[in-house]
Amino acid sequence: MKRLNDRLLLVVGAGTRATDDPDAPIGNGRAISILAAREGAAVACADIDAESAETTVREIEADGGRAVPIVADVADPDQCARMVDSAADALGGIDGIVLNVGIGLGAGLAGTSVADWDLAINVNLRSHFLVCKAALPLMGDDGSIVFLSSVAGFRAGSGSPSYDSTKAGILGLCRHVGREGAKRRIRANVVVPGLMDTPIGRAATSENPNRDRIAALVPLGRQGTAWEVAAATVFLLSGEASYITGQPLVVDGGLTTL
Repeated sequence: MKRLNDRLLLVVGAGTRATDDPDAPIGNGRAISILAAREGAAVACADIDAESAETTVREIEADGGRAVPIVADVADPDQCARMVDSAADALGGIDGIVLNVGIGLGAGLAGTSVADWDLAINVNLRSHFLVCKAALPLMGDDGSIVFLSSVAGFRAGSGSPSYDSTKAGILGLCRHVGREGAKRRIRANVVVPGLMDTPIGRAATSENPNRDRIAALVPLGRQGTAWEVAAATVFLLSGEASYITGQPLVVDGGLTTL
């Protein structure tokens, strides 16, 4: 359909977590990058792991798309700003951003150190603020920003107070970014995945690797895939969502409501 034809997109967290699982599924960031490129976007694939970013770029190029790799550690404020500038330089501008980075550190209040808390805040929330702060002045009118949160931002359940808190914070940051961007019709929305079958999702449930048992918790009877997260993200990036801003789009098989 080429819904993102000629769009210039930065995907932060565009790789897929390395794993020893021979049957490992694709991660959200790579699926988003590939699907966006198939829909016509040129994609700057940013990740802390250079090899992972380059793998995403190679897959996009094998499909005939255009992509460039960028290496950045979003825990470093200076690297956040440089990443945005590098993407704009490589692509010739930016009119779309996907923020797909997040870590879960600590187990319960007693098992979460101050260092764990601070690093999670820096990666999961501060980096999103810094990227938006650097990117908004560079973005043209009618752009779109998509944050990735989690159903953990709606209700406690991950076991990590830093993860639950930062994922909830993304919803508030999105609303503010959407308010500032509205003057130039720059939209900001959040995709909220539930129990997804991704490498990070499998790592988070490593103590209970029975995926059938996990799927039984979901009203639709299965875990979601990264491609379903990617489809929701591409929709919010596209003109089809031109009158949607400041909103969460929940992709959870009914987990939080049914």
